[in-house]
Amino acid sequence: MASFGAKSLRCRGECHVKLQRVLDEAIVLYNFAVIWGYRGRDEQERAFRTGNSKARWGESPHNVMPSRAFDVIPYPKGFKASDADFYFLATIIMAAAIRVNVRIKWGGHFRSIRDLAHFELDPREL
Repeated sequence: MASFGAKSLRCRGECHVKLQRVLDEAIVLYNFAVIWGYRGRDEQERAFRTGNSKARWGESPHNVMPSRAFDVIPYPKGFKASDADFYFLATIIMAAAIRVNVRIKWGGHFRSIRDLAHFELDPREL
């Protein structure tokens, strides 16, 4: 059975408790790493400057504590994983969210940016 490493546990701990439930449900089915929970000002502005985010500081659900978003990557492939790997992981996470009755949104469905690693809490969950 897969389990979270130290960084994944730290990032998971920065997330809203409902997102933690989704992550805990998903990790038992598939191995992945949580690479972002909360994102501070410097990290958010860097993500914006490099084109990895369309949001400036304060505009992203990553910018509140507890974080209302997380980013994940398949483990051990990471960002070298294929789109198919990310789609499979997204299916696992979306199914886990359904099982724990938490509404989330996936960045692969966004119109403004294709962010296969990103998931966020639906505002109706707050």
